[in-house]
Amino acid sequence: MTHDMLESAVVFSSENSQLMGILHQPQTPINTAVLIVVGGPQYRVGSHRQFVQLSRALAKENIASLRFDYTGMGDSEGSKKPFDEINEDIKAACDLLCEQVGIESVVIWGLCDAASAAMIYAPQDDRITGLFLLNPWLRSDAAMGKAMLKYYYLQRLFSKEFWSKLLRGKVNVASSIGDAKGFVADSVSSQNNHQQDYQTRMQKGLENFKGKVCLVLSGIDLTAKEFEQQTINNKAWKKLNNKQSTIHRISKADHTFSSAEFKREVEKYTVEFVNKNKLSCV
Repeated sequence: MTHDMLESAVVFSSENSQLMGILHQPQTPINTAVLIVVGGPQYRVGSHRQFVQLSRALAKENIASLRFDYTGMGDSEGSKKPFDEINEDIKAACDLLCEQVGIESVVIWGLCDAASAAMIYAPQDDRITGLFLLNPWLRSDAAMGKAMLKYYYLQRLFSKEFWSKLLRGKVNVASSIGDAKGFVADSVSSQNNHQQDYQTRMQKGLENFKGKVCLVLSGIDLTAKEFEQQTINNKAWKKLNNKQSTIHRISKADHTFSSAEFKREVEKYTVEFVNKNKLSCV
């Protein structure tokens, strides 16, 4: 806690489970706050304390935020839910954030499958005025196969290190060919029903969302490559291909933006996005 910011633990209910979060409140918050939805096997601190640092950076810019553990994660009760079944948790967190800060507008910030969950939830809640999405999860066997072929195996063929190892007999050719064949098969395979289900819900959710979108893609991340390959310049994903959306690419960043440089860049983009879409001050 600093003299101009209050950090407080909060407990709230979602479907009979008690969820735990940390609320960051600047003294004079603008009337748009950020809800940080945690993705993957993470809790509210984030990889390399990313979410803590993000919330504090936002508070310095008079932007309130809430980062929380959804059901079954971190210090929250219950059994862990799949990312595409946390709508009630996100709603409960939005309720708390709006009530505690006294705001009417929320930007959801999500990395990986949290970004995917945000897309599914957003059109259901008029308070959501913006989505800040980082490396969204849009996995399919076909897309994974294509991404591996294009961004891994093809690049290896142009690598001096690969040819040096090959000539020295340190590459398992049979194994590599087997892996490549597997990815070729995946690249033309049909998607299973669950993949189609959550992917369709993501696409429909984004299509029906009325607010603005900011998409951040890492250059060194297969999840980002898969998402970009399936959505950018795809007419079915109109929301990402019009003036309602802004796309930033951080060419040397990994999946979780693990360096201080990449985290600061993400923080800058977040502040810019919130300020462009903020309502009047409280």
